Amino acid sequence: MIIGERLKEARIAKKLSQETLGNLLGVSKVSICGYEKGTRTPNMSNFLKLIEILDLDAKYVLGLDIRVIDENNEEYPVKMAKNDIQIIESIKQNRELYNMFCSNPKRTVERIKSKLNFK
Repeated sequence: MIIGERLKEARIAKKLSQETLGNLLGVSKVSICGYEKGTRTPNMSNFLKLIEILDLDAKYVLGLDIRVIDENNEEYPVKMAKNDIQIIESIKQNRELYNMFCSNPKRTVERIKSKLNFK
């Protein structure tokens, strides 16, 4: 979802419509909309063209600019349990569910708990 949000922000900052960006890229407006909503993923060629057209850094678009910093402002590597990684990978396989978690994690957990009758 972060990719879509950043593409949309950059497109709007450049004052381009989805249709205009699609024409520059050689894809439909629907494809651009899908990229922005996270329901479609551009192929590598289109991704490279997108970052060139929108004058973006690939690391920024991919969310690799986010670093974990401790209370002393020092970066540190993140370690996660294997189970946690498997949970995240499983959620990411369902794009709609993943997008729900990205946009509102607390509400998504509450909805799941409600459906499963957890307290």
